[in-house]
Amino acid sequence: MHIIYFRIALGLATMFTTPLQPLAATLRSTTTLQQSKVRIGDLFDDAGADSTRVLGAGPGPGGRIVIESAQAAAIARQFGIAWRPSSGSERVVIDRPGRLVARAEIMGILRTALLSSGAPADSELELTGFSPPLVPAENQPMLAIEQVNYDSPSGQFSATLSLASPGEAMLRVSLSGRVQEMVNVVMPTHRLAAGEPIRTDDVQIIRMRASVVRGAVLHDVADVIGQSVHHTAQPGQPLLVSEIGRPLVVQKGSRVLMLLQSPGLSLEATGIAGEAGALGERIVVINPVSRAELEGEIVGNGQVRVAADSQPIRPARPGTRTGVTQVSSR
Repeated sequence: MHIIYFRIALGLATMFTTPLQPLAATLRSTTTLQQSKVRIGDLFDDAGADSTRVLGAGPGPGGRIVIESAQAAAIARQFGIAWRPSSGSERVVIDRPGRLVARAEIMGILRTALLSSGAPADSELELTGFSPPLVPAENQPMLAIEQVNYDSPSGQFSATLSLASPGEAMLRVSLSGRVQEMVNVVMPTHRLAAGEPIRTDDVQIIRMRASVVRGAVLHDVADVIGQSVHHTAQPGQPLLVSEIGRPLVVQKGSRVLMLLQSPGLSLEATGIAGEAGALGERIVVINPVSRAELEGEIVGNGQVRVAADSQPIRPARPGTRTGVTQVSSR
């Protein structure tokens, strides 16, 4: 019994006096970084107390680095990690997720900066050769616009976009492009005939580049409803201020009723409109019999009032009748 006990005691003593061997570490095949630095624990599982120790900088956002077997073995020896390659083909692939900064994020702060530099409020921005920058997927960078240069006559601009992410070096991206001033214009939805009243569904508002708009155009639908075009208007062409007026109630060359009124006397005669006109406008009317030309005021649809004492613009031909009918006498 004593001998057996001694042997057991000796075995226990040996167990407690022999140095403990470190657990074997395992080389990881892939690692996804959530920070900018590579640590020992990103390469080895069961690396012990040194697992949080920084080895160096990791790849940039969206980047990748590969650590081959020989390099991993050298790192293990340097830091006393219990790992040795078995085949020599082992490797660690380290990826760093990234995301593209949304174009809308950049355009918002760029527009604000350009407005402060004199760009028009109603405008569209065109970026030349722009590629959204990559930033760490886990971070929300602070964006800022620096060094804005804006040329008003040409609309050309240049600026620097800075992106600051926690734990990352400041990223700066050059931006350039053009500011396109925009305007609202009134445009026909279909062919508009001259003289016809314009209704709500005849026109629409279209935004266009100010640089391609020629002449004084209309900007508000309310300015054209109930009006008419002097000449036929086609869709795709903005309506010009000079082409809009009151609806024509007399067409050039059409027959009109000439009203000649004076105290106690009212006369009517058939005439020919020498020009088109709207209600209240003055036009030339031709007597079809005498060929005399008179000026009168349009008072209704196909009706022109001529003052009884008005002098002909062009006298009647000698020996012709006037063609005047007396309607009433008071």
